[in-house]
Amino acid sequence: MISKERPTVLIVDDEKSNLRILSDILREDVSVILAKDGRQAIAKARQMKPDLMLLDVVMPGMDGFSVISELKRLPETSSIPVIFVSALSDVDSEANGLRLGACDYIHKPFHADIVKARVQLHLKLLQQRSMLERLSNIDPLTSVANRRKFDESLKVTWEQSQEQKFPFALVMIDVDYFKQYNDTFGHAAGDAVLEKVAAAIESCIDPEDDLVARYGGEEFVLVLTKKDEECTQRLTKACWNAVKELNIPHLREDSIEHITVSMGGVYCSPDSTSEPLEALGEADQLLYKAKQNGRNCILWGVGQNSSTNNPLCV
Repeated sequence: MISKERPTVLIVDDEKSNLRILSDILREDVSVILAKDGRQAIAKARQMKPDLMLLDVVMPGMDGFSVISELKRLPETSSIPVIFVSALSDVDSEANGLRLGACDYIHKPFHADIVKARVQLHLKLLQQRSMLERLSNIDPLTSVANRRKFDESLKVTWEQSQEQKFPFALVMIDVDYFKQYNDTFGHAAGDAVLEKVAAAIESCIDPEDDLVARYGGEEFVLVLTKKDEECTQRLTKACWNAVKELNIPHLREDSIEHITVSMGGVYCSPDSTSEPLEALGEADQLLYKAKQNGRNCILWGVGQNSSTNNPLCV
């Protein structure tokens, strides 16, 4: 996704002269990153997330076809467009590159105007695709991520957690007595509540590391990464407080004066046998327990199979 003022292009070639020439051609329009071999290219792609890659085919150690295969396998690099720039001009090599997922193939010796035109074309296509993806991943009512985006994010986070051995938290959130609120004030007022609740929760999280999504109806879900348990509990309590501090009147007869939320959270340390749906089910069970316990609270699971243990109330 192009989110920067200047797009970033990673150029990969084992010949210094080619790196220099391609850099000089593109540097006026984009930020350039250089890599001299396949392994370095994969490492920089994972770390720096370029918008586009120019990739040589014939390189020592790991050729360009192996590089693109690895990039497409990894969730965090699979969507990076790759243009092959190669001296292999036979039909089989070009067809193989395109089959492996390249978006274009430029033959060496290349012409500067052709390189610039192809790069500009694919950056424009990427920008258009990114815009469509953003729209397709946003809940139209609350403007936070939708269920589709959450499912994708959970899958990627789960796989990264397995590979890199870092835990993360999954939190289910439900607006308390929302049906009764709709029945009392009407669906338009209920929609306004969901908008305000989503904005309050979103204001508390780090958009670089965390995700809030509308799971369905009056339910939201959080994916929280790069935080220890203490920080995670502090953040979820901040979300809970932010909703409470909206002071949205509810006017129920049983002394429920304002809109509140209940939460159920689990800490996930995925292994090769666990599945995302299991963790989601545990968080959902804890949310159910929070609502049984009187609502307007946060329950955390303790240890593995957290829903079967005594929950921790925060």
